[in-house]
Amino acid sequence: MRQKLVAGNWKLNGSKASIESLMGGILAGLEGMDNVAVAVCPPYVYIPMTQSLVVGSRVGLGSQDIADQDAGAFTGEVSGTMLKEFGCDYAIVGHSERRAIYGEQDADTARKFAAARKHGLKPILCVGETLEEREAGITEAVVARQLDAVIAMEGVEALTDGVIAYEPVWAIGTGKTASPQQAQDVHAFIRGKLAALNESVAAKVQILYGGSVKGANAAELFAMPDIDGGLIGGASLDANEFLAICKAGN
Repeated sequence: MRQKLVAGNWKLNGSKASIESLMGGILAGLEGMDNVAVAVCPPYVYIPMTQSLVVGSRVGLGSQDIADQDAGAFTGEVSGTMLKEFGCDYAIVGHSERRAIYGEQDADTARKFAAARKHGLKPILCVGETLEEREAGITEAVVARQLDAVIAMEGVEALTDGVIAYEPVWAIGTGKTASPQQAQDVHAFIRGKLAALNESVAAKVQILYGGSVKGANAAELFAMPDIDGGLIGGASLDANEFLAICKAGN
């Protein structure tokens, strides 16, 4: 039985005051929800502050990206070594916004996945298709290509050290959500693809859904057999909404 994971991706949002308030609400509201794993991924500069707020709790801490290098002349980058020093457990890699806005390629994401594993961080590997790709009927081909880049570099067994997050790009921040069955179909495809390579890996790996998940639709999504939780964007900035999603995962 795979435990549900609800991870909040705060993106480029937050202030010292808002984070203190948000985490106060989340930590208070999580009491009694012992069956769901929870994590938050702040902007880099707020990781130390968030670490101080979650210390001693069961809320995991993650980064929104990670450098594929350990050190050197890479202005603006943050390494796995640095993230581990500030208590990070997770690192998101290959988010669609990194791919679409900043030109990250599949090979870049694979290197970041490898870097996270190397430093004992659990990579949250994002995969997903654009609206044009879905309408062209190539969703599975796109997702397979994104997965194959990591499998080719690290091997399928490496995926048990991470988490996969299926995020249809057309449903991120748009208010549109894949129907539970649409989401389940892609999750089942991912698990089936992995099972063809290694059944044990396929059975163990958590596959999250991300794409306008809210308290109102989380229970229906999480009831699907291959959906193991959510990577939450906008709703993770509201303690009550985030807690409602966590409750659905509990």
